Order: sequence, then C-alpha cells, then structure tokens
Amino acid sequence: MATWSDLNLQNAASPLMEQLIFFHDHTLMILLMITALVAYIMLTLFFNKYTHRYLLEGQTIEVIWTVLPAVTLIFIALPSLRLLYLLDESMDPIITVKTVGHQWYWSYEYTDFVTPHEFDSYMIPYNEMSKDGFRLLDVDNRTVLPLNTQIRMLVTAADVLHSWTVPAMGVKVDATPGRLNQTSFFMNRPGLYYGQCSEICGTNHSFMPIVLESVNTKTFINWILNT
Repeated sequence: MATWSDLNLQNAASPLMEQLIFFHDHTLMILLMITALVAYIMLTLFFNKYTHRYLLEGQTIEVIWTVLPAVTLIFIALPSLRLLYLLDESMDPIITVKTVGHQWYWSYEYTDFVTPHEFDSYMIPYNEMSKDGFRLLDVDNRTVLPLNTQIRMLVTAADVLHSWTVPAMGVKVDATPGRLNQTSFFMNRPGLYYGQCSEICGTNHSFMPIVLESVNTKTFINWILNT
C-alpha cells in the first residue's frame, strides 16, 4: 500500500502491474532525454552570437525535427498498445468473482461453488478499528483470493458510477449501473492489497475501500468451507 512520502509506484503483486511499471519507467526515460535535449538547445541560445539576416528556410533541420518526434512517439505507442491488449485479455480464468458497487460499500459474490458465497464489505469506522488497522482503508470483510491463480472480476454497480481499483494489481474497472465490466489478474505473492473507489461518484466515494487478501489454495478452500 502507499505510505507517507512515497513518490514511487506501489510494489507490483501481479505480472500486469510489473508490465505497467516497466512501461512507466520506459516512458520517463524518453521524457528525460527529451527534456535534456531541449534544455541544452535553449541554453546554447543564450550564448549563440551567430545571425543570418537572409535565412528563410532550412529543409534539412525541418525534416529532422519532424521525423524525430514521430519516431519517439512510435517508441511510446508500440509498448502502450501491447500493454492495452494484455490488460484486456481474460486468459482462461479459474475463479470468477462478481463485485457490485453500492453507496458506500462493495458486495462480492463467489458463484463458482456449489454453495454460492456472498458478503458485503464495509469500511471499518475509526472508533471501531484496532490499533494496528489502517484508517479509511480497512474493511470488515476482506476479499480472499488464491494466489498463482487466474482470477476474473466482474464489476457492476447498483446505483451510481463507481470504480473498483487495486493499484498493486494494476486493476481499475468502472462499475457502471446496467453494465457488466470485467477484468482479469494474477496474484503472484501473498499479502494484503488495498484499494479505493477512484470514481467521482459522490461525496463519500473515497470511503469505499477494497482489501484483497492473497492466500494459498489450501487456505482459500478452508475459508470458503468455513464461511
């Protein structure tokens, strides 16, 4: 989860988030090179004393400053398109979970089992939270999911627009009333991963936290059987 004075992205807990971080670093390196080049050219202008009263055109330099930005955009666009297709691929999910956004909580439905498992997930009020809890992030019922398993999340809303977002997974899906959106992710390490509604759906949309608990398969099966 994000902490104070943390200017970097959260550590990745899924292959998709790793690819997003790689693309972020790739784009920033290109931006750094462009900034350094432009800064160098602007700095030389302050000390350049050459003038040319009759210079009307320079086709060579015009071709260069037209082609170079186009090539730069290609270096950004191709990895971006590849990543967009990866994020949209479902890749044969083993478990499907449906989440419904309400004002101001989430509902989860595990319907792949003989006995469907459903529960609501509310934010824990500050005066009821334990000393080691996280304010505005902890919930009473966590979303427990097995690691090393391809998971499909079906997302919709019952009232207004919401957005189911977990940064460590690289997942952000709009919950739209009357529409069923889907996303897929693969958790490759155990832990607790926090998120919040990131849609402007009302005054309290930021108080709709999401807590994913990544556990091994045996623990997940025991949780399903005992709840």
